[in-house]
Amino acid sequence: MKFIPHLLVALVVSLMAFNTLAATQEIHGVKIEDSTTVAGSTLQLNGAGTRYKVVFKVYVASLYLAQKASTPDEVVNHPGPKRLSVTMVRDIDAAELGKLLTRGIEDNMGKAAMSKLVPGLVRMGEMFAAQKKMVASDNFLIDWVPGKGTVITVKGIVQGEPFKEPEFFTALMSIWLGPQPADHKLKEALLGAAK
Repeated sequence: MKFIPHLLVALVVSLMAFNTLAATQEIHGVKIEDSTTVAGSTLQLNGAGTRYKVVFKVYVASLYLAQKASTPDEVVNHPGPKRLSVTMVRDIDAAELGKLLTRGIEDNMGKAAMSKLVPGLVRMGEMFAAQKKMVASDNFLIDWVPGKGTVITVKGIVQGEPFKEPEFFTALMSIWLGPQPADHKLKEALLGAAK
């Protein structure tokens, strides 16, 4: 029965490969992990989907939380760390992307509520403008870190100091989860609806 140890090793290797495959999914060539770590906390994938502009795929977004949420209020009111990851699937002018993000906030908050966020929005616009271009596979992260604020990472580099106001993170989330989201199907996907 010498073959049993070899069979056992083959079975273990197969199971490990299966678990690795089960831990990720792929959307339009973008690998979506089932979990991530923010500020030392393990977050679970809440949902992921694609942003379409007319018929064109623009980016894949994934939302990570400490516990599942199915409404925008649950997402923003949960006290722990959070992450929205966005990976481009087509090239876009980075300054234009910054303007689109600001417009998304305005569509969901109105100009009066936005007025308090103007310094942060200007700084965010400058962050993206400095990138010149976001090409397919480039990624940016929006993390909420309790006690620090909103941390934006573009192409693997943290962009300046955190935005300290909780309202800034809420405003950013409104782009994807607000009443007038960038893409209604993406909103449903981020909130865990079946794709």
